[in-house]
Amino acid sequence: MVAIGIDYTPAYEQGAGIGRTVRGLVSALAHQDSNTDYRLFVAGANTKPLPPQLAPNFTYKPSRITPKWWARIWHRAQIPYAIENIIGGVDIFHATDFVLPPLRKKTKSIVTIHDLSYIRVPETASPSLKAYLDGVVPRSLQRATHIHAVSEMTRQDLMNLYHIPPEKISVIFNAVESHFKPTTPSAEIFAKYQIPNVPYIITVGTVQPRKNYSRLVKALAQLRFKHDIHLVVVGGRGWLEDEFYATIRDTKMIDYVHLTGFVSDEDLPALYTGAVAMAFPSLYEGFGIPILEAMACGIPVVSSNTSSLPEVADDATLLIDPYSIEEIHNALEKVITDQNLREILIQRGFKQAKKFTWEQSAHQLLGLYRQLLEDKLP
Repeated sequence: MVAIGIDYTPAYEQGAGIGRTVRGLVSALAHQDSNTDYRLFVAGANTKPLPPQLAPNFTYKPSRITPKWWARIWHRAQIPYAIENIIGGVDIFHATDFVLPPLRKKTKSIVTIHDLSYIRVPETASPSLKAYLDGVVPRSLQRATHIHAVSEMTRQDLMNLYHIPPEKISVIFNAVESHFKPTTPSAEIFAKYQIPNVPYIITVGTVQPRKNYSRLVKALAQLRFKHDIHLVVVGGRGWLEDEFYATIRDTKMIDYVHLTGFVSDEDLPALYTGAVAMAFPSLYEGFGIPILEAMACGIPVVSSNTSSLPEVADDATLLIDPYSIEEIHNALEKVITDQNLREILIQRGFKQAKKFTWEQSAHQLLGLYRQLLEDKLP
């Protein structure tokens, strides 16, 4: 039986972001392939129980050593302790989070690159993370047999910034999970996250500079002169947050900006559905799953015209320059007040979200694995 190793650590460790991506993709794989021996590597697997087994042919291979310590061992000290010593011999190892661990010479490999924001918008990155990625990503890209990019824009960035040959990169899109659909919001969920019973715009993502929340708050502050509207920010704390909190204070928006922290996947559809609209003015995204989630939940979306977002949004959102507070303000006012536009965007959004499923992405990934096993990739 063919054996494939997958780094499942992000799915175990991260509730949102890359964790959600890895969970969605691997769960869909488990529904489609019962003939391959999958070994799911989980670093730091002593902080909480492992998830339920996905399928009989999917086995967790846990390590008590944390991801930070593995990074020190593998990439700072560059100790070539092969991942197969933990998960056993495999035909392919799929590194799902930018960085390829040491492998035995015969093992083929795929590395997933989600975005190159640490190069494109370096001022928004954690300095320590940027320094780490600047060192390890180029080595991983060179060592990998093949590269998985989550959007065409990420593929172009890999070609332009790292000079990777185009034939070495395959694009397999991220997706939206099927439980994201219009849901009747309950008072209990709003109370759980301390959201008052008021009209609100929702934005989703870790609190960090790349999400551009400071400009969004400034736009909302102007909008409140004419409309009674609040902002709900769904996402855990990140890095370089001080400017955002200072902006809330300076614009006197403390009573109108509600920070939920991390929200579970079970509760998130209700918060989307309860919103007047979604704002996603990110400075740079490798894909942008939240805009698809919002579309699938039936609310109009305002999103940036940068990076991969036009590719994911197509004609189903109002696109804005994320550096322009005026454009953010004007677009939000349109989706609040123009009922005809709202209905057009909602219907286009439903149609667009249906194009991105984990089942389809997993099917494409299985094809990529098979091509790699059969040496049919360039």
